Formats: sequence, C-alpha cells, structure tokens
Amino acid sequence: MTNNSQPYMIERIVSALSYITMGLAGFVWLILGLFAGATLRTFTQYHIFQSIFISILFVLLSMLLGFMGDFLSIIPFVNKIVATITFLLNMPVFIHFSVIQLFTCTLVIYCAVTSFFGRYTYIPWVSDIIDQNIGR
Repeated sequence: MTNNSQPYMIERIVSALSYITMGLAGFVWLILGLFAGATLRTFTQYHIFQSIFISILFVLLSMLLGFMGDFLSIIPFVNKIVATITFLLNMPVFIHFSVIQLFTCTLVIYCAVTSFFGRYTYIPWVSDIIDQNIGR
C-alpha cells in the first residue's frame, strides 16, 4: 500500500480525535509510534501536526489579545472601547456560544469531520506551513 492511498480507519479516528482534543490524542499517537518504531503515514502526520499547530496558535493568539486588552484598558477613553469590543465578542449569540466560541467549535468540527472522512483539510496559511514541513 502506497503512502498516498486511502487512510486506514484507525488513522482517520486518531486524526479526528486529535482535532477534538486539541492535539493531545495526536501527540500520544506520535509517542506510541515512536516507542513502537512505526513510521506514520503522511495523512496522519498532516492532521496531527495541523491540530497541534492550531492549538498552539490559538493559545498564543488568546494570550496576545489578553495582554493587548490589559495594556489598552489602562489608557483613558480607550478602555471603554476595549471593554465594549471584549463584551461583544464574548456575549452569547447562538445557543450560549459567543462569536469566538462559535468560530472555534466550527473550525474544530470541520477539521475533525473531514479528517474522519479521509480528506485533507485546508486552512489558509496553516495548511501551507504543514505541507511545507511534512513534504506532502
């Protein structure tokens, strides 16, 4: 079986779980593969690395926006604008989900479902970086 053939069911399950657990299941799969001496196929590598990259990117972006919000809240008059924007982005819009949560959940569900069906998900900029690093 070649490296570009249809992925096995276990690979699709691990790829989907990797997105749902924000990279943790994929990281565990990488460690198990390392101890077993197995080489991961391109499909599994792509989704595991993309899920880990998205998770790290989300954490860094959250921290950066938090620091910026804290810094801008010190400045008079700007603090009211920052507080309003923060409130609008975090207030429940759709079934107790805020705009940020809705975007994040939609992205995770999209990636998990497409990887479970054996397809490569494409997220601009992120997928390009992953493609360059695994040589797909």
